[in-house]
Amino acid sequence: MAIASTNPATGEVVRMFRELSDAEIEQKLQKAAAAFAAHRKASFADRSRKMHVAAEILEKEKEAFGRLMTLEMGKTLRSAIAEAAKCATACRYYAENAEKFLSDEVVVTAAKRSFIRYLPIGPVLAVMPWNFPFWQVIRFAAPAIMAGNVGLLKHASNVPQCALAIEDLFRRAGFEEGVFQALLIGSKKVDAILEDSRVMAVTLTGSEQAGVQVGMGAAKRIKKVVLELGGSDPFVVMPSADLEAAVATAVEARVINNGQSCIAAKRFIVAEPIADEFERKFVQRMESLVIGDPFDERTELGPLSTPDAVNTLHDDVKKTASAGARILTGGHPLKGPGNFYAPTVMTNIPEESPAYREEFFGPVASLFRAKDLDDAIRIANDTRFGLGASAWTNDAAERERFINELDAGMVFINKMVASDTRMPFGGVKQSGYGRELGVHGIREFVNIKTVWVQ
Repeated sequence: MAIASTNPATGEVVRMFRELSDAEIEQKLQKAAAAFAAHRKASFADRSRKMHVAAEILEKEKEAFGRLMTLEMGKTLRSAIAEAAKCATACRYYAENAEKFLSDEVVVTAAKRSFIRYLPIGPVLAVMPWNFPFWQVIRFAAPAIMAGNVGLLKHASNVPQCALAIEDLFRRAGFEEGVFQALLIGSKKVDAILEDSRVMAVTLTGSEQAGVQVGMGAAKRIKKVVLELGGSDPFVVMPSADLEAAVATAVEARVINNGQSCIAAKRFIVAEPIADEFERKFVQRMESLVIGDPFDERTELGPLSTPDAVNTLHDDVKKTASAGARILTGGHPLKGPGNFYAPTVMTNIPEESPAYREEFFGPVASLFRAKDLDDAIRIANDTRFGLGASAWTNDAAERERFINELDAGMVFINKMVASDTRMPFGGVKQSGYGRELGVHGIREFVNIKTVWVQ
């Protein structure tokens, strides 16, 4: 895939980039190693001061950063500006809490002193996706840098200007050259970088296939890896729920980021007594969405990232319909320039079809009917993914069942699944392992060192 900025709303190639040569990659690795030698010795106060500056830049320039995101991957400008602002909160959170999260933990033993110390490990490679081009990177970079590590970013090839803007952000914040670097390279060069002894760990957010490749590469070199590989998140609605709120949130949860989010709800599982009403209102709201130019403040649904994304989504919709599913609305690409797909709702989903368990990356919703609570939990868990899950109920017993029995790294009750800097983010099963954000996120890439003084 060419490294280029291509406007998804028009198909216009805005800017092309040359891939780094092997010699240039080596220079980047040398800078990372040298930067780590100095950065690891910096005080938390020094790192914190610079991270606060990064937060200030993100807030001050959120409109410009937002326009860049919208240009490269097509999210609505409103959501892109909000993403930049959210990144500022993450920088501040770790600037203010990193020292506390990584302070020595005293353990009472027979020793004169015994404690646990958290120390940085070195350069960490981040292989990041295009769908949240700033947030995915910042939520890795802020804790990693505050812990004393340095970052090497292999961003998606369709958001190179976002990658360079983030590198420039940390430079302007005052971090030394080499503390955070963007590598404009294709995926084929990732394994060679992971092979390098100076690179100590890797984190990846992306497809299952990419996760398998990077996970195997890390395993071969015995290096730490965190994987977030997407999901086919269930959205369960029970009779006791506030139906109006559930429907409104269901639409938002399906089309957030133009339907291209790992934690977007994909499978809507509704109890039989309220299924007809939910279906009618859900379809109406999906059909009423304003589709168009993501720079227009009225737009609620913009384009998909690439023409290939449209083709892949449509192929899966056609396969599901051919297997016997019923399309209630949509089910086709939209005519004209850009990568637009009609908001789509399908029901009567056959078990052997793609929509039953797979992750659909676009504005396509699958509706299921559940006989009772047990059936709802069964359908929700009948997928190899386990990232997030949203359950809607005002029954306390049902709530506890969902919390305990849904196979997911995150369960949200009466709310759509979302990332929060203060809470760990990650999944189970084929959705990956390890956690980002919160105290757990900053401790993923540190040496948890046992110290015993006799």
